[in-house]
Amino acid sequence: MQDIIHLLPDSVANQIAAGEVVQRPASIVKELVENSVDAGATSIQVLITDGGRTCVQVIDNGKGMSETDARLAFERHATSKIQTATDLFSLTTMGFRGEALASIAAVAQVELRTRRPEDDLGCMIQISGSKVEAQEPTTCPVGSNFAVRNLFFNVPARRKFLKSNQTELSNIITEFERIVLTHPDISFKLTNNNVDIYNLNASSLRQRIINVIGRKFDADLVPVEVETSLVSITGYIGQPQSARKRGAHQFFFVNGRYMNHPYFRSAVVHAYENLIPAGEQPLFFIYLAVNPSSIDVNVHPTKTEIKFDNEQDIWQVIHAVVKESLGRYANTPMIDFDTEDRPDIPIMDTNNRTYPQQPKIASTNYNPFTYNNRDNCASVPQNWSSLYEDANVSMEQNQQTSLWDNSDFDTHVSSGESYRPDLTVPFFQYKGQYLVMPDKSGLLLIDQYKAHVKVLYEQYMDNLFQHQGASQRTLFPELIQFTPTEQLVLDNIIEDLEYIGFELTNLGNGSYSINGVPSGIDTANPVKLLHDLLAVSVDTETNVKEIVHRNIALTMAKAVAIPYGQVLSDEETRLLLGQLFDLPSPRYTPDGDVVFTNVDDSEIDKLFRIK
Repeated sequence: MQDIIHLLPDSVANQIAAGEVVQRPASIVKELVENSVDAGATSIQVLITDGGRTCVQVIDNGKGMSETDARLAFERHATSKIQTATDLFSLTTMGFRGEALASIAAVAQVELRTRRPEDDLGCMIQISGSKVEAQEPTTCPVGSNFAVRNLFFNVPARRKFLKSNQTELSNIITEFERIVLTHPDISFKLTNNNVDIYNLNASSLRQRIINVIGRKFDADLVPVEVETSLVSITGYIGQPQSARKRGAHQFFFVNGRYMNHPYFRSAVVHAYENLIPAGEQPLFFIYLAVNPSSIDVNVHPTKTEIKFDNEQDIWQVIHAVVKESLGRYANTPMIDFDTEDRPDIPIMDTNNRTYPQQPKIASTNYNPFTYNNRDNCASVPQNWSSLYEDANVSMEQNQQTSLWDNSDFDTHVSSGESYRPDLTVPFFQYKGQYLVMPDKSGLLLIDQYKAHVKVLYEQYMDNLFQHQGASQRTLFPELIQFTPTEQLVLDNIIEDLEYIGFELTNLGNGSYSINGVPSGIDTANPVKLLHDLLAVSVDTETNVKEIVHRNIALTMAKAVAIPYGQVLSDEETRLLLGQLFDLPSPRYTPDGDVVFTNVDDSEIDKLFRIK
């Protein structure tokens, strides 16, 4: 019997290794720019063509390479960063594995031009699919110029899984931002299809952060700084008012390297407890400096997963310094949990989530559900009573005939049939959040906010995207600043935004003027609403318009829906419930949250039994 185990060719082995290192064009940007940083560059340019599909070019003014080093750099496990295994425990460079260039050259066509300061001529080398096609002397500036073309040209199965140019460019920007935020002393430039996205000069850390996330956050940045024997922490966090539901800028760095660390993130989130509403995310840029021997960065080829020797102790330090900085610098007062004299607008629910207090309705005739005629929004709709034309059965008869028969509550819901409870029965509002009413087999519990989200979402999907929405002019135009990532998304959905009623004027450099908003959402903050719309659409493909429409409809519904803590009149409650249960599938919100549920009689009876 013949032997069946054999060595793989280097080209095949490199393609296998490339599967971990090179996942998309953003991976190339990350590896090449980190190499430029390690080479001591003070100026780095990144030029992108077609979202990185056609070409990714990185130019730096670092120390360059000799002819021999340029050729050897593309071999597997060839690196100048470490020499022995013990060096892995004291890493001070970004790259160290010696896999990046070999992996890139295995799945793309690469051209390198490089020259050292002491050399008169530089070196040009061309590699395609791990095969060296040319190497010759050339004239070029000091530093290195990598051009990576036609990614996955020899692996079509992987190339077809690349996303749209917009999505790939968005991922490139994400990787680019992580690096530039770590090295404010280096000037960076990012260009896509000859259009500048970032042009960052060397600056202070605060100025670099502002240049990346936008000047609108300048006043919200709060410095954090502490030095202990275990860890030194510097950076900035955002004041509570800068928190967002989606797309918040959250960055952790350790020893100049970006890391993804959910455990440390929880330390920051806990420090904001009771300061921001549940579900919102705080802004932070936190830089940790620790002994290199106390961390392990060699967990994954992407080097974003890092292990710490003293994670719990560092968690406590992060939590304490963030909380101290918020108390020292934040202007937002602590939330008062004293609910005396405010019984109908509670602050916390049973899960200890907090919600912003809402003012009580001044007029008893106010109806938040009348969106078709804003000039007459204080009046009850003329046809509301038609919902109850058949509701003339007495309460006593209704209870005898329908309330307490033991029909199965979930039968209609699980079968997809429309479910509608008896809206003439008594009900009450609990904690400004839930509506409670008797039902056929027990008690029906309805989340009023989610119920209104569901109703508004269906209205927007049925009306706004079937017929062009009316725009309501703003009294004073509002200015909004978009990040480069948001600008990419905006360019692809701006026609949809204008169709539903937004009027935006481009002022240049990512600034826009909001001159009009869709009629019916003027109670929402248009700046925050647009940021949320773009945040949920970042990963949406440009040709999937229905997904974009759903994102817009859901975000608008959540922004306009009645907030927790708002007391509703009987008329408003019955109108809301009538609209909800007229829907074909009212039990879940579009993003899967439960709108209402039933507590069965048997469950209630168990509570009163002797255990």
